[in-house]
Amino acid sequence: MKRIFCLALALAALSFSTPRVAEAQQTRWHGDYFPNVTLQDQNGRNVRFYDDLIRGKIVAINFVYTTCTDVCPLDTAQLRRVQDLLGARVGRDVFMYSISINPERDSPQALRRFMQTYDVGPGWTFLTGSQADITLLQRRLGISPADPTNLRGHNTSVIIGNEVTGQWIRRSAYENPQNLVELLTVAMRNYAPQTSRRSQSYAVAGEVIDNSRGSYLFRTRCVTCHTIGGGDRLGPDLAGVTDQRPQAWLSRWIREPDRMIAERDPTALALLARYRNLPMPNLSLGGDDAEAIIEYLRSQPAAHAASAPSHAH
Repeated sequence: MKRIFCLALALAALSFSTPRVAEAQQTRWHGDYFPNVTLQDQNGRNVRFYDDLIRGKIVAINFVYTTCTDVCPLDTAQLRRVQDLLGARVGRDVFMYSISINPERDSPQALRRFMQTYDVGPGWTFLTGSQADITLLQRRLGISPADPTNLRGHNTSVIIGNEVTGQWIRRSAYENPQNLVELLTVAMRNYAPQTSRRSQSYAVAGEVIDNSRGSYLFRTRCVTCHTIGGGDRLGPDLAGVTDQRPQAWLSRWIREPDRMIAERDPTALALLARYRNLPMPNLSLGGDDAEAIIEYLRSQPAAHAASAPSHAH
């Protein structure tokens, strides 16, 4: 589940920036390929997958379930950041869909609660349906269906598609949210075939100065929910956290937050209550990973500590 996917979908191995391939896809991957199954949204409204959700639209689609304590929280947090970055374009130029793989438990009411936990805004719809229909959608979107006996092993890739041009691509749950925004922006530029395309310089991506293991893990696992001196996001600002919490506590919190919550660790419960009961995900990080993250947090400029909160998530 934690492999980094930078692959095109099996159903359409292409790039948004290749006009010739895009032209070839114009007659493919539309209503004759995608099933028009009926799903229910978080408000209990029946919608058809092709006609109502993706036809003529630019979309970002992923599969989740609301009781997941593994990668789903990170996946949802990543997309929540994408929604922030896109702003008013979500629901107008881009549509976001999260489809439950556990329909027996994820009723529309459960989906609404999940959305409230992540403070999801307009333009992002959560969906449920029959197990057979959801399995079919996973297959058609190039994702191996989840094993009902082992939901934690499901594929958390994000599918980005432009139904008009027939272009689809799969990205990792660990993808930088800004990269996902760029892909969606390219899809918007390609929406009208006559629109001129101008390639951007690689310089706009910025330069990664710190190549340490801790820096990499923070960028790919933590930065969606946390800043260091930049204020709270879904979780708290982590400036000065290494001075506020014992290293042994931090290490275990990074490695197994779900167990600490189950054991009713008082600090863990306080954090859960403070942040809308949003769980810290268990990302199966090892002791060495936790220590690398802690060392990275400790190495950040001391000036950040001045604005440090009295809590850490």
